[in-house]
Amino acid sequence: MSESTDLAGWNHVYSGKVRDLYERADGTASDSLLVVASDRVSAFDHVLSPGIPGKGELLTTLSLWWFDQLSVPNHLLPDHELTDDGTVTEIIPREVAGRAMLVKKLDMFPVECVVRGYLTGSGWKEYVASQSVCGIPLPAGLSNGDRLPEPLYTPAYKAPMGEHDENISFEQSVELVGETDATALRDLSLAIYAEASALAEKRGVILADTKFEFGRDRATGLITLGDEVLTSDSSRYWDAAVYATADTPEARMASFDKQIVRDWLAANWDQTGTPPELPQAIVEKTADRYRELLLRLTA
Repeated sequence: MSESTDLAGWNHVYSGKVRDLYERADGTASDSLLVVASDRVSAFDHVLSPGIPGKGELLTTLSLWWFDQLSVPNHLLPDHELTDDGTVTEIIPREVAGRAMLVKKLDMFPVECVVRGYLTGSGWKEYVASQSVCGIPLPAGLSNGDRLPEPLYTPAYKAPMGEHDENISFEQSVELVGETDATALRDLSLAIYAEASALAEKRGVILADTKFEFGRDRATGLITLGDEVLTSDSSRYWDAAVYATADTPEARMASFDKQIVRDWLAANWDQTGTPPELPQAIVEKTADRYRELLLRLTA
């Protein structure tokens, strides 16, 4: 995994596959975190090499845009301070400007909230084997890439770092967080997906599936949307015009996200040992698609 950036006035406290977390070194604002998106890219629970140039800024820009569109509480905090004399001071260090968010600390739920609107990926593989997705029965006769009769909520248990997340049933999520919170997480996830997919469709983009993470606001007790949201890393996006006219399932699912990386890796690695280095052409194509998605959605 790539090293985190040294930031004056900030202590590095954690690195995930893509993001690095920091706290203020002076101990002030102890209820906040600086979340920095790197250019690292992961697939099949591995961080790959090389990274995708500019990816951190693209992901952060898209997350910030979506947070602004959605009608649910989120974890963002102001990224500047206003002094008594009217001077504006930027809180986010210059070295990571554009790819960092200042956020409030939440008590995170150990549940990854996945919503699937279309049959694809691991869901398609399961459907072929058992006519179900995450154990939820589906009608016969569906094809890879088909829109599902209704969006499915398929939660996963967020495993500790270094371990694989595990798909779980709604009933198992109840065991983890209690019925009230499990129901709220499901209902919020489905509502956000409906809102976001409708907005994306107006811009000619299909939101095939996505995942959300929530935590409880320590001050208000409200369930609050955290982490990244509806980015090219956490979601599958397809071109609606291509989807409507392509003559094969594979062609209609032309992706705006890191599916390009997943597909190349699946064809060139048996998932044992160290993943191979990504070819430059795959890196460039992925970066181009990330940029195109951002323009399509936010223009």
